[in-house]
Amino acid sequence: MPSRARRPRSETSGHKRRLDEARKEALALLAQHRPADDKEALDLVKIRSLIAGHPEIFSRSCEVGHITASAAIIEPKSRRTLLHYHRRLGRWLQVGGHLDGEFDIAQAALREAREETGLPDLRLLATAGAPTDIDIHTIPQSADEAEHLHLDFRYILITSQPEALAPAPGESTRFRWLPLDDAFAMGDEIDASLRRLLRKACDTIADSAL
Repeated sequence: MPSRARRPRSETSGHKRRLDEARKEALALLAQHRPADDKEALDLVKIRSLIAGHPEIFSRSCEVGHITASAAIIEPKSRRTLLHYHRRLGRWLQVGGHLDGEFDIAQAALREAREETGLPDLRLLATAGAPTDIDIHTIPQSADEAEHLHLDFRYILITSQPEALAPAPGESTRFRWLPLDDAFAMGDEIDASLRRLLRKACDTIADSAL
């Protein structure tokens, strides 16, 4: 059987060095984060421990789980948010996904949102890549993957062109623009962590000149 080609040592060491830097940057962001409730506080402690203990935490190959990036999309003028229906999980969620080889978590959240929605003017409401919210959730076992954790860094994105929504082929097409108050009234259709993120979005747009 032919042997598997090895990466050049310089490429391997360079990748490891960049991973180490990305983990340090993530830990620095988390050190500044202030949790809003007990669940977020516990998740913050656990995420810091997992990042410190798993060199491949930025990769889907990390069996215990991996870092993901997501965002609440807000149209400030109408105080509406954009949710999409996740078929596998059976609930309404913010947009987001895997890092796909990126080390800049905030930019990964922006990329995922642009890909999923097609909104051309999305911009981050963040300071130096700092997440607005932190959450750990369990992804159930599927035919392709064992049960694992998503260590989600969550951001707020702003748009002034909600009518430009144009999901790319292959992305979810079930979206809802709805007033933030209506989102809070959805009961079990959204989970507590999304409700917390949307509350933070409300506070942020109230305090910002957008």
